[in-house]
Amino acid sequence: MDLYIGNKNYSSWSLRAWFMAAKSGVQFNEVLLQLDTDSFYQQLKAISPTLKVPTLVDGDITVWDSLSICEYLNDTYLAGSAWPQDPKQKAKARSIASEMHSGFNAVRNALPMNIRARRYVELTDAVRKDIERIDAIWSAQMAEFAPSHAEGTWLFGQWSIADMMFAPVVMRFLTYDIEVSQANRAYMQHVISCPEMQAWINAAKAETEIVAADEAGIDR
Repeated sequence: MDLYIGNKNYSSWSLRAWFMAAKSGVQFNEVLLQLDTDSFYQQLKAISPTLKVPTLVDGDITVWDSLSICEYLNDTYLAGSAWPQDPKQKAKARSIASEMHSGFNAVRNALPMNIRARRYVELTDAVRKDIERIDAIWSAQMAEFAPSHAEGTWLFGQWSIADMMFAPVVMRFLTYDIEVSQANRAYMQHVISCPEMQAWINAAKAETEIVAADEAGIDR
């Protein structure tokens, strides 16, 4: 199984698929392609119909798009365990994962993932609205699954695809020092403390390539 990803410092969609594969415990070969280069598209021509990462190749099947990759891994290797087993909780998890997958464009555009950096960006009303909604989603889940607020947990108690979808947002909020509730800070710490995320973060910090389009804000 080959998972094609972009630079770990910048590629938020790649992080989602990679985090899922790593948490799943499946054996996969990571193929890292440098974003914003001619070779990136040349290498993807024979692999991905969208010329985008992440793309997963498992034998004779090619899967593109981060959420589709998560679903494929869950169905094929985890017997569906990466979603909550309770039907109502599963529906809620799918809802917030899909909301993250298709929405929050203001945050995506204004606060690109840049794990190495610590930056300040002036927030527009649209960005603040997105942040407030994300904060509300996390707060509701922490109130249900981590009511003491002393320690964070996963959004549904056990890790799920919903956490994979929000992992890059955690990294964005750390880079740009976005204010969230104490409970949500604990959630963010829980996410970045897991071994798989630590491995990704350390690799991202070791990269030296620069993608100028993702270098937003000023150093703080």
